Amino acid sequence: MQLSVSLSPIRISTVRTVALSLCAAGAIFASSNAKAEPFFGGSRMSSIGTVQPFYTGARTTRVRTEIALYQPRTEQPVERPEPEEEPAPQQQQVESSGPQPTVSGSRAVLRRGVAYAPSSAPASVKRAIWAVNAIRRKPYKWGGGHGSFSDSGYDCSGSVSFALHHAGVLNSPLPSSDFLRYGERGRGRWVTIYARHGHTFAVIAGLRLDTTDFYRGGDVGPRWYADGRDTWGFSARHPVGL
Repeated sequence: MQLSVSLSPIRISTVRTVALSLCAAGAIFASSNAKAEPFFGGSRMSSIGTVQPFYTGARTTRVRTEIALYQPRTEQPVERPEPEEEPAPQQQQVESSGPQPTVSGSRAVLRRGVAYAPSSAPASVKRAIWAVNAIRRKPYKWGGGHGSFSDSGYDCSGSVSFALHHAGVLNSPLPSSDFLRYGERGRGRWVTIYARHGHTFAVIAGLRLDTTDFYRGGDVGPRWYADGRDTWGFSARHPVGL
């Protein structure tokens, strides 16, 4: 096949466009294994093998494509300050011993069964603690401490009545059921009485006065304990002002 083009005085841009079109056509024939050799303007052209990029003169728009490569972020180790050590609780100092043992602070301390009254407690609370120390080895006695504050043994409400009497807030002993209406409702600052039908105990300056020993089992008489006990089912009362 022979291709011939007659050139006329036309615009150079038009000629350039036609020439490029013919080059593209020749490339197509070459890729189809055609035997014909393309011509341009009557002149023999070399066989076209690989089409090279060409410029058409038209404005092209370049699209910039950015590929974001994911790279796991490496976290920098954060230096965390070491927790400060909590200051050890200061041991309460014994201020006096003997029949009226006292320690510094606002909480009583139990040592070998003896309660040490806190120095910042009211005088009435200190008297109650020291008085109970005098009966802390008395046995449990049902009804003990109800006929008189001085007895050979004490039951639960008799022990609590004994402590409150020496604190100056109770004139006569009370049974457990009467403590449900004693004083004011809720826990007190220094003295709290926990009462229910059948049992009563008290917490005085942080120590529990109770006749029930959970380690030995059963009732043993008036004793001091540093640990608490379950108060479910009990009503909390306290003396007025304490």
